[in-house]
Amino acid sequence: MSLKDQITEDMKTAMRAKDSVRLGTIRLLLAAVKQKEVDERVVVDDTALVGIVDKLIKQRKDSVAAYVQAQRQDLADKESDEIKVLEAYLPQRLSADEITAAVALIVSTLGATGPGDMGKVMGAVKTQLAGKADMALVSQAVKAALAG
Repeated sequence: MSLKDQITEDMKTAMRAKDSVRLGTIRLLLAAVKQKEVDERVVVDDTALVGIVDKLIKQRKDSVAAYVQAQRQDLADKESDEIKVLEAYLPQRLSADEITAAVALIVSTLGATGPGDMGKVMGAVKTQLAGKADMALVSQAVKAALAG
């Protein structure tokens, strides 16, 4: 069963259970998938779907930070609940140590030496670690590897 089929089944289950938070979040995810399919005239596969989920989670995290700063804990909690629902559709994430090791291997393979090679390294890292790691942590690991 593809990830998209699994999400559709989860939406039906959420409808039957009258789980409004889960249902609303899944509908937002499916709408984002449909938007990408229509805009780019493609059929979204599991890899692209993980990218969409990552993007939605990042948006929610940014919203949580803004709501907390504005002292709107009710809205921050709602966004946090949506993050939990979306994270269920991500593959197992790499730990910080695994990210550092993968970045070090890519840096040595490319022969990158300093901060000027950041773009080249990030391009290679994104293709290898897309969907497997939090890109914010990956970016920090690349900066650390190239700095030192």
